[in-house]
Amino acid sequence: MGGIVGGIVWFKYFRDDMIAQFLAGMTPPPVPVSVITVEPVTWEPGIDAVGTALAVKGVDLAVESGGLVRAVMFAPNDKISADQPLVQIDDDGQTASLNAAKAALVLAEAEAKRVLTLSERGVSAASQVESATAQVESARAQVAQAQTILDSKKMVAPFAGVIGISHIEVGEYVVAGTIFATLQDLSRMHVDFSVPEQQLADLALGGRVTVTTEVGDVSETGSITAIEPRIDPNSRMVSVRAEVNNEGGRLYPGQFLRVRIAQPKEDGVIAVPQTAVSSSLYGDTIFVIRPGDADGELKAEQVFVTLGRRVEDRIEVIEGLQPGDQIATSGQNRLSNGSKVKIDDSVELVEPDGAVRQEPPANGEAAAGGAAAPDAAVNE
Repeated sequence: MGGIVGGIVWFKYFRDDMIAQFLAGMTPPPVPVSVITVEPVTWEPGIDAVGTALAVKGVDLAVESGGLVRAVMFAPNDKISADQPLVQIDDDGQTASLNAAKAALVLAEAEAKRVLTLSERGVSAASQVESATAQVESARAQVAQAQTILDSKKMVAPFAGVIGISHIEVGEYVVAGTIFATLQDLSRMHVDFSVPEQQLADLALGGRVTVTTEVGDVSETGSITAIEPRIDPNSRMVSVRAEVNNEGGRLYPGQFLRVRIAQPKEDGVIAVPQTAVSSSLYGDTIFVIRPGDADGELKAEQVFVTLGRRVEDRIEVIEGLQPGDQIATSGQNRLSNGSKVKIDDSVELVEPDGAVRQEPPANGEAAAGGAAAPDAAVNE
């Protein structure tokens, strides 16, 4: 019985030892990766921010004098010219007051003329002439006042633009200050945005600005027109205003915009796809493809890098790479330092949005020769 048990134990250890020797002798196959060759590019840096569109001329129109609405003389989204009548408030009482004031002025002028004639004949005293003249001036002031009150019953456009939806109806009683519509001049737009205080030195009046919408892919250009001369102590941000062209009327007040302030171009910048960078608690790394020990063998070397500015799918590498280095842009999740690799530019890449695409060989080169990054301009 003891011999049988001993034989079973010996066989177990023998089996485990043989499996371990077999696994130790196995060589994992090379990991397929797609690569590019690092080349200096022309980098166009810039400052990115989010902003809000505001009309250069835009106001909420309000009723100047209360009363019953007699007429609304516009339709929503009408193009309005300057001084065009928009709303008429009941003005019967003011018209009557104006007529009475004009009649009083005629009477005062006639009385003043009669007194002046008598004065020239030596019949009337000088004080009577002065009194009659004052009565004329008072009557004229009454006419002007009545005319002003009458004019306040008719709302006219202060400038040309596009008018919005009417908030009042004919027959409605309104009080002074009631907003009845908005008027916006959409030919040019202000864009207000903020940038961190560290980038204040990169701002200048007249600096070129490009704005794009989040939806609709609308893009317009303009320039910086104002920089707030103080930094917000709470957010440490600087408020900036730009003015952009909007002749097509595709931007609207209140719209969310992405803002980019262009900076001078820089040559000789090392920029790589963000898919090539692996980040961890220890830092940022990129796998560089090096020649292996055997002839024709390739291995991956994990290199720590210092990163800089980012834009879209590109990121600047300040330290860690040299022009001519071949780096892995996909398949890094299966790599470790020293892993054997083979170049296969048909490796599928998973995009941040979950879409899958194939990485084509750059510049039409064969996959075995590696792909070279095009020497194209890169924006920050």
